[in-house]
Amino acid sequence: MNVLVLGSGGREHALSWKIAQSSMCEKIFIAPGNSGTKLVGENVDINVTDFEAIKKFVIEKSIEMVVVGPEDPLVLGIYDFFQQDKDLKEACLIGPSKEGAKLEGSKEFSKQFMEKHSIPTAKYQSFTKTNLEHGYAFLETLSPPYVLKADGLAAGKGVLILDDLNEAKKELKLMLTQSKFGAASDKVVIEEFLDGIELSVFVLTDGKDYKVLPSAKDYKRIGEGDKGLNTGGMGAISPVPFADKFFLEKVEDRIIKPTIEGLKSQEIEYKGFIFIGLMNVKGDPFVIEYNVRMGDPETEVVIPRIKSDLLNLFKGIADGTFGEKDFYVDQDFAATVMLVSGGYPEAYQKGKVISGLDNVENGMVFHAGTKDDGDQIVTNGGRVLALTSFGRDIEDATSKAFANAEKIESEGKNYRKDIGLDLLKQEA
Repeated sequence: MNVLVLGSGGREHALSWKIAQSSMCEKIFIAPGNSGTKLVGENVDINVTDFEAIKKFVIEKSIEMVVVGPEDPLVLGIYDFFQQDKDLKEACLIGPSKEGAKLEGSKEFSKQFMEKHSIPTAKYQSFTKTNLEHGYAFLETLSPPYVLKADGLAAGKGVLILDDLNEAKKELKLMLTQSKFGAASDKVVIEEFLDGIELSVFVLTDGKDYKVLPSAKDYKRIGEGDKGLNTGGMGAISPVPFADKFFLEKVEDRIIKPTIEGLKSQEIEYKGFIFIGLMNVKGDPFVIEYNVRMGDPETEVVIPRIKSDLLNLFKGIADGTFGEKDFYVDQDFAATVMLVSGGYPEAYQKGKVISGLDNVENGMVFHAGTKDDGDQIVTNGGRVLALTSFGRDIEDATSKAFANAEKIESEGKNYRKDIGLDLLKQEA
């Protein structure tokens, strides 16, 4: 089977690495890929939202399976594009329909979906610039901190959590009247703050049956102790110790099953991953948000723990046998530590030479923001490398990942040295 993976980050490297292990995989292409993905397949210079170029390549290379990594092509309707084109209908695309992708593409749509299907989430209201004063009034009914979310996609930057009421009103005005996050904030969802511990649960579904993938916790802030600016993710741990079987049973009964049933009842086509961002509030799960693809860096801890043939699971989605497929997960812990460029998540330089990759032991290196420069690999993004290791417990896994982080050199290299530390304290 010839496979095309769309994307260029650590998520896509991890997915491609896993797919390439399948005996069913004849050739794997990654568009556009990075310096790491070329180690498992062939990189192709195609933009993930250039549907016509993707179509041409799929036909030319007899691609049977397309796996979509990032959210943009899904929200723009790549699934529908494939379904509506007679030359592409035979190729299976892993990802939801445009309507299904609204679970991520529109905060308001996802909140309405949760409300309709009695899925636990924070109370909320939506506002535009035409009813800004009502937005101020709703903020006054809430207790701090105040959560403001741009309705549309804002490259992970459209959520503000503010402690001061006046500042919240000021930011609401900036979002709605001065397009602080562009068109994404033409509408803003204000919601109640949920006080608890955050985690993520991932589901793979064909729209009828589902497999619950391992849980994970990621670390968003740039600084240790969860201080400083938000990033795309500085590391992750899987599984999450406090997400025991009793908690995960609640997640499945209260959230996963109603989500799948809700998609079916609304006749929304959905064949792919559902990323459920959760808050554990005193032992009860509440949905913070849905994403319609795997997370990053969560993919780099979740996918390596899957022992089953991932491509075979995707084939089951394509041919209607997904529900019959076996699904196994490694019981060891996995830890991912992200190496980032100096200055990230603010201004940073690219093109810094990376060395020491051959020195990595007891772990995997997933490339996130790299490219080739002659015979060298150089930085090409804020988040550069994801270093993943396994261990019998969190401390064992993180110690290996931290050791590998020290072995890799790049000017300005930065990483958090406290990934998983909060979970160790909980266990103690």
